[in-house]
Amino acid sequence: MAKYTKEDIIGMVEENGVRFIRLQFTDILGSLKSVTITPSQIKRALDNECMFDGSSIEGFVRIEESDMYLYPDLDTFNIFPWNTQSGRIARLICDIYTPDGKPFEGDPRYVLKKQIKHAAGLGYTFNVGPECEFFLFNTDEFGHPTTVTHDTAGYFDLGPSDLGDSARGDICLNLEEMGFEIEASHHEVAIAQHEIDFKYSEALSAADNLITFKTVVRFCADSHGLCATFMPKPVAGRAGSGMHTNMSLFRDGENVFYDPKSEKGLSHTAYNFIAGILKHIKGICAVTNPLVNSYKRLVPGFEAPCYIAWTAGNRSALIRVPASRGDSTRAELRNPDPACNPYLAFALLLAAGMDGIENNLTPPEAVTSNIYDIDEQGRKDRNIESLPSDLKSAVAAMREDPLVERVLGKHIFSKYVEAKEKEWHEFSTTVTGWELKEYLDKF
Repeated sequence: MAKYTKEDIIGMVEENGVRFIRLQFTDILGSLKSVTITPSQIKRALDNECMFDGSSIEGFVRIEESDMYLYPDLDTFNIFPWNTQSGRIARLICDIYTPDGKPFEGDPRYVLKKQIKHAAGLGYTFNVGPECEFFLFNTDEFGHPTTVTHDTAGYFDLGPSDLGDSARGDICLNLEEMGFEIEASHHEVAIAQHEIDFKYSEALSAADNLITFKTVVRFCADSHGLCATFMPKPVAGRAGSGMHTNMSLFRDGENVFYDPKSEKGLSHTAYNFIAGILKHIKGICAVTNPLVNSYKRLVPGFEAPCYIAWTAGNRSALIRVPASRGDSTRAELRNPDPACNPYLAFALLLAAGMDGIENNLTPPEAVTSNIYDIDEQGRKDRNIESLPSDLKSAVAAMREDPLVERVLGKHIFSKYVEAKEKEWHEFSTTVTGWELKEYLDKF
């Protein structure tokens, strides 16, 4: 049943003195875009009559095919908790349609909706709970971001050493006012690093929530004179920011990953799903870990996974099954980072898991020991492979996995690969500060 009607939204805009409404969507790389309208145009927007130029958006269309229509998802209407000098602002998350009334194949939200529909046809609901980490840094005298911080706190620390605590508190309060259920918030391992966890939800809602979460984090950080970054590894030698992704499947209100009669409390379906993720993770990595910088996080020594294995215990494996059982039974994928496009990432993970279920795949034996302590030959003997070591190899693996192109569709697949290969080329031909420091006066 729909949460809101058009009349409900028009009424809420009037009653709350909303001055602007942002019609939001993402490009294929996950960057948030919006078209802003005033209340006088809200009826047009709700009747799907608002257009924008798609030729200017990363990975959308050529200039001769540029007209795109925004179809607001009425249930995503929300009013931001803060007031600006111009008044209150609301938002609607939109699907993208072509002029002939068809969903646009290059819309990341549409990609996820197709996979959700496929799973629903088999009776499954896909729930996702992302754990999103981020850094809060000082800004310079011009308000530009830096990697400077006065924060000296560590994991779960609280008090004067954690200067981001006030900002983190405001973030939580603003999110709760927007309907989020905050489960935990704390300082993370690295200096200036934070995590806020909100309750899992159905995959489309979870992706929408993640986009909203980033918006709120950035706004609140700015209001405290800080900059928030979801860059995976902003500081060398310290832990990077991950987005551990907890996944479960429900059928008729029951968690199908749970089997109280099995040794580990996991069902045959759970093992199938895990096997599917392990099979396709190399090809998915370029989406879950989309930046050159992403692979500087996926190195030993910082609790980030490097090896393709699963476990019911330790945190060195790619997939961990937390101890909770019953409705809380889930598989936690530990390699994604918060720079990813959540619509594309969740779509691929669901498709990979469903491939495991539909083809009755079996995962390898669970790894119980710390994989970082197993040498190369030991990993080889146990058939433990590695994740891609850089963006170049991740894109190559993406090209080799037919599931990825099938899920993303030819349009997004080709545009995404093109963008990432360009990113790698620009990185590999750039002369870095490290090179100048290391070589300039030596050679």
